[in-house]
Amino acid sequence: MSAGRLLSVLLLLQSRGRLSARAIADELGVSVRTAYRDLGRLQQAGVPLYAEPGPGGGYQLVDGYRTRLTGLTEGEARALFLAGLPGPAADLGLAADVAAARLKLLAALPTELRQEAARTAAVFHVDAPGWYTEPEETPYLPLLVDAVLSRRTVDVRYRRWRAPQEVDRRLRPYGLVLKSGVWYVVAATDRGIATYRAAQVLDARLTEERFDRPRDFDLRAHWASYLADFQARRHTGTATVRLSPRGRRRLPDNMPPEVVRAAEATAVAVGDDGWIEAVIPTESVPHACGELLRLGTDVEVMAPPELRRAMREAVAELARRYG
Repeated sequence: MSAGRLLSVLLLLQSRGRLSARAIADELGVSVRTAYRDLGRLQQAGVPLYAEPGPGGGYQLVDGYRTRLTGLTEGEARALFLAGLPGPAADLGLAADVAAARLKLLAALPTELRQEAARTAAVFHVDAPGWYTEPEETPYLPLLVDAVLSRRTVDVRYRRWRAPQEVDRRLRPYGLVLKSGVWYVVAATDRGIATYRAAQVLDARLTEERFDRPRDFDLRAHWASYLADFQARRHTGTATVRLSPRGRRRLPDNMPPEVVRAAEATAVAVGDDGWIEAVIPTESVPHACGELLRLGTDVEVMAPPELRRAMREAVAELARRYG
């Protein structure tokens, strides 16, 4: 029997309300039989727990019963403080709430765990934006947070890359995602579910219209699917290139991971000077030309002919400019 698992069952019931044994088993990764056994042991220990039979039934605690915050391990106390890192919380307009919650959590912890949690909070800092980039201004992000949590639609004026650049949309925000220091809102419109960059929202107004988020919508799964689709649409061609040993080493610092993986997977030695030939995915010819020029003399494009010609023309223009 796991005392930690029994505490997890108790906290699940306290935070979720009525749950079936099957739901508890799925949540904790145990068998239904084990879930029934744990529920029985909680009842034997005096926890005021009762079952509601029939469809929609399950187990729940007597109204008003709450357990104290006990049973945290040292690792769990650390994890709780890492979960409330201040940077993203400030972006969302929740900095004060996170600070207050941390103080309350500290007060509830035993002395030794309180000290360990404080030490952990003092030695970790997250700076989400990548190098050579400034944090984006997202003045309407707190309003979007409100829309997500209150399930209210929001009217936005949005700037996109294609014409017409500025468009009006009524969004039903399903969730927010922080990717490499950039905030995105995943929202439904009359055209379906789409992803919007929060910094490109030029104006926003919360409406009184309510919406229901689909019960089967999973933000994490949707985002993974969106990224996979984005990568598939992004790379529409391939190029055969030759890389010097130094160019091969520089590739991870100058190209996306999928290009590096493709180069390593298709690398074939050419000659005895360490150069390799590889096939890499590309976007448009102008984009690929700009990316590959970063490698200077450590790369040679072999195919397709239009990309090789674009590289030759770019190098010739540079030679004329600096001649």
